Amino acid sequence: NPVRKMATATSPASGTSDSNPSEYALASQWRLGQQNPMSEMKLPDIAAVAEVQTLVKQALSEDLGAGDVTTLALIDASTTGRGVIVARQDCVVAGAGVASHVFRSVDAEVTVRVAREDGTKATAGEEILSVTGPVRAILAGERTALNFLQRMCGIATLTDRFVEKVRSYNVAILDTRKTTPGHRALEKYAVLCGGGTNHRMGLDDMALIKDNHKKYWVGSVASAVTATREKYPDLMIEVEVESEEELRDVLVAKPDRILLDNMTPEMLAQCVAVVGGKATLEASGGITLKNVEAVAATGVNAVSLGCLTHSAPSIDIALDIEESD
Repeated sequence: NPVRKMATATSPASGTSDSNPSEYALASQWRLGQQNPMSEMKLPDIAAVAEVQTLVKQALSEDLGAGDVTTLALIDASTTGRGVIVARQDCVVAGAGVASHVFRSVDAEVTVRVAREDGTKATAGEEILSVTGPVRAILAGERTALNFLQRMCGIATLTDRFVEKVRSYNVAILDTRKTTPGHRALEKYAVLCGGGTNHRMGLDDMALIKDNHKKYWVGSVASAVTATREKYPDLMIEVEVESEEELRDVLVAKPDRILLDNMTPEMLAQCVAVVGGKATLEASGGITLKNVEAVAATGVNAVSLGCLTHSAPSIDIALDIEESD
């Protein structure tokens, strides 16, 4: 799956690279002592990924149907102009390349100039990108481009807020699989733009033994880790625990990561002391902007947050058309 491969960058975790710029990398291999594996890496060209291009095509088809009847009725095909996409509130930019691809997909004669690259911050009133060419094409692509951009900037901006909260700690801010169906690559890319780190892309990236698995496993959690490792020796194994007792039991099997679920900062700190660096610890559940710093201060290695992708508010972004001279 090209969505899972490295593009134009080398991972400090794996030391490998892929020269194909059309393939998208995930920073899912975070390790002990790495706040953000993508921090020293060039962001991949998400708009070049085949799955993303297909998604853009589907979105345009959904919006345009048989054609933009209002524009076709009122604007001559020869009319050209310039459209400027502006942030109406402060944000972290994500999706400028995707928005550019939208306009070029409508009409190859369109020229796009990106003023604020993905991963940078834009202030209210600042230009993100401009598009010049046939006005019919600009208007036809406007809503689809903005929909992608507003959503992705929203995720990047919320991620950045969490990253800033834990800036003083060596803690990775992780996303989850709680993404919009079909949009996972885009939404996880937006997390990277905000300074966050990607957790697993899908169920086949790594093993994560959770409470629902335990209900159907006859035996200890430690034995579940052993059985999983025997079945998939090359995959990382993470286990969810809900108490110190369960944590102590699973440590015997030496999982790569342990997810500490719905614990207070006091409980997390105790678990950190118990583990003593023998496994990477991830805190999850009930974590917000108000308490994430307290969670980070406990010494955990990472904090995973479903809200980054399922609850991020879209950013107010608009396109203004200017007539050509």
